[in-house]
Amino acid sequence: MIKKILFFILGLSFLTGLFLYFKNKNLKVNPANQTLPLPRKLTKETDKNAPVQKTAPFEIVAENLKIPWEIVFLPDGRILVTERPGSVKILEKRRVGKSYKIKEVLHYGEGGLLGAAIHPEFEKNKYVYLYFTYKKNGEILNKVNRYRLEKDKLVFDKTVIDGIKGAIFHDGGRIEFGPDGYLYITTGDATQPELSQDPNNLNGKILRIKDDGSIPEDNPFNNPVYSYGHRNPQGLAWDENGQLWITEHGPSGLQSGYDEINKIVKGGNYGWPEILGGKEKPGMIKPVVHSGPDETWAPAGAVFYKGYMFFAGLRGESLYRFDPKTKKVKAFFKGEFGRLRAVVLGPDNYLYISTSNTDGRGRPRKGDDKIIKINPEALVLD
Repeated sequence: MIKKILFFILGLSFLTGLFLYFKNKNLKVNPANQTLPLPRKLTKETDKNAPVQKTAPFEIVAENLKIPWEIVFLPDGRILVTERPGSVKILEKRRVGKSYKIKEVLHYGEGGLLGAAIHPEFEKNKYVYLYFTYKKNGEILNKVNRYRLEKDKLVFDKTVIDGIKGAIFHDGGRIEFGPDGYLYITTGDATQPELSQDPNNLNGKILRIKDDGSIPEDNPFNNPVYSYGHRNPQGLAWDENGQLWITEHGPSGLQSGYDEINKIVKGGNYGWPEILGGKEKPGMIKPVVHSGPDETWAPAGAVFYKGYMFFAGLRGESLYRFDPKTKKVKAFFKGEFGRLRAVVLGPDNYLYISTSNTDGRGRPRKGDDKIIKINPEALVLD
């Protein structure tokens, strides 16, 4: 009888321990509920003595968005987000305030309402620029319009560039003002690769125009084209020296991979569709680094922070860090958030990224799509 009681107690203790083990193993702290520490400002004095932060907490800023494509910050701290189906939303204190529908937008495949940029002198002129796909006389096109944000309402001002061919794939769409005050625009080849090699065509290019749409006097071809031979660039970023870098999608389908990071020179020919990967051809510039044939990043938005370029990966489902000195690429948050589209640096020195899980190619999760705020310090010190 005593032996039976002892066996019963031992068995009960074993099952209780097993239960607690698996319970604790599966317990997850939701980082969205953590308070984010301020990014540490590194100086010669603090860099040596301050403790290294080994984790990169994150916080959900907004949820239930519809294919968010771009994130830009207004001077007053509000966040403007474009949604590919055609809406512009303004986030204020983590809540969606105003929402505007751009009626002309054609949401078709990868096309729709894509990039956004605010004028460097926004506080004076209130200019907001939007890149989007539309249809005219049966033809699919892309253009950039300028609006004024007046009393929380977007008012059309003018079209600054038009006639960029659109398609179900390869619409480019990133726009941003560079350090020189000019507007840079990425355009895809609209599934017509031969267009990329024509410097007189707007597709498969990095374009550069003045804020009113006129052509800078030093553009290399006396037109909006700044560089050519691109397939589908979707990221623009300037380093601390004012050098422009881009991210670019490589081939898909049977011959996938070969996504690129390119260092842009004025008038440069980046080879598509003549060369890809590490191949070389006279007069063409090969990428600084590429993903190779066995890996696909599907790189999108990009930004520099403390010497590194961070870029979002759609198919790669990661936030990537590229070191221009070592030419190494490292992935963070692999698969944790799903497909990532935009990455920008906020005025608070945090990285803000958008998911793209509702675009028909992802696996939507609860609350998708989201804007997520990330402390970048651990990603730099890792």
